Order: sequence, then C-alpha cells, then structure tokens
Amino acid sequence: MFKKIFLFSAMTLTLTGCTIHSSEKENTTSSAENTNEKGKLETKKEQITVMEVDKAREEWANAVIAIGEAGKESLEKAKEKAKEVVESQYAFDEGTVLFKPTKAAQRPFRSTKAEAISYFVGGEVSEDHGFALQPWKKVRFENHDTIIDDDSAVASGEYYFSDKTGEETKAEYTFGFIKNHEGKLKINLHHSSLPYGG
Repeated sequence: MFKKIFLFSAMTLTLTGCTIHSSEKENTTSSAENTNEKGKLETKKEQITVMEVDKAREEWANAVIAIGEAGKESLEKAKEKAKEVVESQYAFDEGTVLFKPTKAAQRPFRSTKAEAISYFVGGEVSEDHGFALQPWKKVRFENHDTIIDDDSAVASGEYYFSDKTGEETKAEYTFGFIKNHEGKLKINLHHSSLPYGG
C-alpha cells in the first residue's frame, strides 16, 4: 500500500513538473515570437511607390519654376525661394546628397546646401548664373524607367525646360529618392547632363 502511494505521488510530481516545464517553454516561445514580431514592426520599411516618385518629380519641377517666378520680384526673393526649395526637396538634412547639375564645370558636384542654392540662383560658386532664373515656364518629364528598393528609388529619363518663348531645352536626368521619417520623398541623388553632341 505504501509503495502504491509513493509511486502515485512520484508520478503526480513528475507530471506536474513536466506540465510546468512545458508551460514555461510555451511562455518563452511566445515571448520570443512577440519580440521577433515587435522587431519586425520596428524595422519594417514603408516601400516607395512609382506614383510617389512621379509626384516628387513634379514637385521638383514646380519648385524650379517657382524660383524663377520669385526672381521676377527680386534676386533676394529668388534666393529665399531657392533656400526653401533645396531644404524641402533635397535630403541634405538626412545625409549625403550626390548632386551633379547640368551647367556646372569648375565645380561639377554640389555637396552642400549653399552650393545647391548657388546653382539655382548664383552666389556661392563663381560659375553659377542661376539656372532657375531663366525663368522656366514649364518642365516636362519623359521617364525612361524607375527602380524601387523599399524606402529608396531611382528614376532616369529626359526632361524638357520651356522658356517664356516656348523654346525647349532637353537634358537627361537621374534622380534618387529616399523616404524620410515624415514619409516625404527627398532627393539624395540628382545627376543632370545635356545630350551627347558627338
């Protein structure tokens, strides 16, 4: 009788121990899954869409036109607008920007806000006469293609700048975009050149 009671007690403890161990294992697994899931949510990137890229290009075009319009009032107004445009369109505040504008030879790469502003309205770089001060009446794009890579994108093609007489100047572009923490696309790569004339 004593042996039966002892065996029953031992079996009960063993089963209870197994149950507790199993429960702890389930809790640990569940906790790890939650941590992993939380990690995924924290590191998940919102993918850029082609529509967003198209919109960002149009915003840039309108911004260049706006600088020219401001320039009709005064150079000071144009500089203020150019500063606003560079800050809102380019990702200098987010990191490195690779900007190689069309009409730049002595200093072909513009790595600071001041140099970028100078390209549009002059001032910082001696060769700059203010690209946006033309002024341009219209900018249209013929996009060759777009590559989307999660929260960054690259688009390449041709764009046409129309002056007040309607004459168009064609250039070739590559724009790179990143999405900032506010969800806005900003330019971190801008290469522009005139078509090869050879």
